[in-house]
Amino acid sequence: MLSGFARTTERQGEIAEILLRNGWKFMRQLLLGKKVGEPELPPPTVLRQILVELGPVYVKLGQLLSTRADILPLRYTQALSALQSKVPAVDWGEMEVMIRRELPQPYGTVFAHVNPQPVAAGSIGQTYRATLTDGTPVALKVQRPGIATVIDQDVTLLRSLAALAEQTEWGQSLNLVTLVEEFSAVLLQELDFTQEAQFTRTIGANLQQSPWPEVRALRVPKVYGEFSTSRLLVLEWLEGLPLLAGYRTTAQTEGPAIARMLLRAFFQQICLDGLFHADPHPGNFFYLQDGQVALLDFGNVASFDPRTQGLITELLLALVLLEPRRCVQLTLELSESPRPNDLNRLEQDFGRLLRRYYPRSLGQVNFGQLLSDILETARQNRVRLPGSMGILARTLAYLESIGRELDPQFDLVGEMRPLMGRLLQQQFLGTDGVPTLWQTALDLRSLSLDSPRQVELLLQRVNSENLRWQVHIPDVELLQRALDTASSRLSYSVVVGAFIIGAAIIFDRGQANIQVFLGAGILLVGAMTLGFWLLFRILRPNRLR
Repeated sequence: MLSGFARTTERQGEIAEILLRNGWKFMRQLLLGKKVGEPELPPPTVLRQILVELGPVYVKLGQLLSTRADILPLRYTQALSALQSKVPAVDWGEMEVMIRRELPQPYGTVFAHVNPQPVAAGSIGQTYRATLTDGTPVALKVQRPGIATVIDQDVTLLRSLAALAEQTEWGQSLNLVTLVEEFSAVLLQELDFTQEAQFTRTIGANLQQSPWPEVRALRVPKVYGEFSTSRLLVLEWLEGLPLLAGYRTTAQTEGPAIARMLLRAFFQQICLDGLFHADPHPGNFFYLQDGQVALLDFGNVASFDPRTQGLITELLLALVLLEPRRCVQLTLELSESPRPNDLNRLEQDFGRLLRRYYPRSLGQVNFGQLLSDILETARQNRVRLPGSMGILARTLAYLESIGRELDPQFDLVGEMRPLMGRLLQQQFLGTDGVPTLWQTALDLRSLSLDSPRQVELLLQRVNSENLRWQVHIPDVELLQRALDTASSRLSYSVVVGAFIIGAAIIFDRGQANIQVFLGAGILLVGAMTLGFWLLFRILRPNRLR
């Protein structure tokens, strides 16, 4: 069991030393192959420190876990949400080699100048300001050398640990192997800059087709695809300041309008497009010199399939209307785990949760916190929800926080209510309602023409007594077999009783001769034989056929 983890490598030894040094008894017992039960997690601050010491990959794992209120208690998700990757910048010489190797064209024919000082250094890549040969300022996002190997090594270790932990009841209930696979997919997505480039283009194009004119003014950087690769991303340079700093210095009167615009932009991404920027922290919004607002960094993007998108949209509406029973129904439809045994408890917990918000005015409801509370309540009732739900809760919490910084009177719930009308229109009629209405009219016409004929056929079959119903009842074969067994035993019992009664009548009324005794004896022997055979078959585990 330990062979996958026990191979001695420098990285594995380092990870084991950090885990043991921080006193995580559960992990120590797990690594030593001892029997473990429900884990005793270290305090939230200790767990956060462990992830920081383990390095950037584990910091990203902590950031992912901070969105999973269906896995960890609230105090842990709050502690992990403060995790930030703080890594030293890689020397410019190494990064320049990476740029030259990745460029599809000679370095000097693409860039007139690249500033060797990074403007940002993350766990996956570093960003530089550069100028193209035609004078256009651009941003270069360059992948850190060797980071793919480090990620592959750490993910392999995480898979081994998840396989070990999933041999415990706790690990199985959380489906840790699946969680690690989700995390691995997120990291692989961030490693592939061509994916980020595609997400940037797609979300930018979607926003340009927004039904709200102010959303079409939200800037998304242009991608220079001819110079970009899986490890090098060349983007339009947008000059400005982080949104909150720029707003405070130059555009305080525009705060309410900006907050409303950002909410509509993300409402569209989540509820209409099904593809949304999953990390809208304040640093990813810029207030540009021309007064526009820009959305940056599309490395972390989440998406919903149409079914999940529809369910989440309905859940948001149910939360806006504070309908506990509908929230329970939709939560169970979204659930990735079996239905809980005690549905009444789940309904009562949701009811108590939402009643806490009833007396408040709409502006006092912290919607992001409300959605996080829903996830926490689901976790307590062992209902496992998709990871995208946690990402959605964090996204709404970020938007609400930014909105109230821009406008102290910002009311996310109140702003969402009128947007639901647009959403319901699209769900019922589609983006272009006229063809959908025509199709619906044709379907109704076809139904109205076919229905009288179908009713006539049904009545004819009823009158001719040829109508047959096909009803499927689960496990009906088992029921039929049990009835056959019971009827067979009853029949054999009647035969045995008849033999015994017949023998008694012969003895009582017959003449005392050898034929009478022989006939009565045959009946008694037959009765005894059938009786013993029936008793034997009843005691046997198999059924009579």
